[in-house]
Amino acid sequence: MSEHSVEALSVEARSADEPPVGIDELLERVRLDLDRVTPHEARDVAAAGGLLVDIRYAALRERDGLIPGALVVERNELEWRLDPQGSHRAAEAVSHDLRVVVICNEGYASSLAAVSLRQLGLRHATDLIGGFQAWKAAGLPVAG
Repeated sequence: MSEHSVEALSVEARSADEPPVGIDELLERVRLDLDRVTPHEARDVAAAGGLLVDIRYAALRERDGLIPGALVVERNELEWRLDPQGSHRAAEAVSHDLRVVVICNEGYASSLAAVSLRQLGLRHATDLIGGFQAWKAAGLPVAG
């Protein structure tokens, strides 16, 4: 992760005299270090043993369906469930080397979530460009 990304997410990294960073700038900064993937690349990551993680809230999952095989983790539980050293980790969170693709609805919140996972040492965490909506538009499988 670059110096900019760490500074953007660290409270201590900003001095009182620095101007605040807006969400658009923050998103731009954190994405510099992510090897974001397309829907077809995400499918290939999963096929190669990586983990797709759907962080959309329940109403969106109910409305639009699920990606078969994706681990569903509410955003507010993500770090606890994916930290391989964590006491509340999901069974799938086996290693810091695991390739993780975080999926939100349209590809915004997932970028910030992926950077948070990288700060936990999941160095291959990234997100899906365009989120679930891009997956669905690409004609990839959706259940329910």
